[in-house]
Amino acid sequence: MLRQLHWRSVASVSLQTAALALLAFAFFVRAPQVSGLSMYPHIASGEYVLINTVAYRIGHPQRGDIVAFRHERSAPSVYLKRVIGLPGDRVSIDRGVVKIDGVALAEPYVQYRDRRSFAEVTVPANGLYVLGDNRADSDDSRFWGFVEGDEVIGKAVAAIWPPARVGAL
Repeated sequence: MLRQLHWRSVASVSLQTAALALLAFAFFVRAPQVSGLSMYPHIASGEYVLINTVAYRIGHPQRGDIVAFRHERSAPSVYLKRVIGLPGDRVSIDRGVVKIDGVALAEPYVQYRDRRSFAEVTVPANGLYVLGDNRADSDDSRFWGFVEGDEVIGKAVAAIWPPARVGAL
């Protein structure tokens, strides 16, 4: 009798936990499939990535975060890019070396560099300067400007599919 009661308790807690997880997933998380090579090799085309849609309601993007956003050029699409410049930062790129306020930014996540130069810009108060990790194959702030705060959907936190790529970003 005690064992049967124990299993009912375990089953009840398990069902409640699953229901809460589904609710959280439905309202606070998204999992789009990545299309394209702009974040390769960190995030590959075809992967599913977990997006925390609450992260920036309670905090602000930080340099190095991978953000999900919609951009005026991509009405149905969601972009994933790395935050490089924050409001007030002066961002320049000299033969592929990114500089923030004149200081070279350490970028260990960039494997495929683009050796082009881009003039210095100042990130506006409600903007972010974002770049793909695969600089040689990324459509990003270098070409279309800043991401506005209201375009940001959330923070990319983990790869969830395929199984070989599961893990924190």
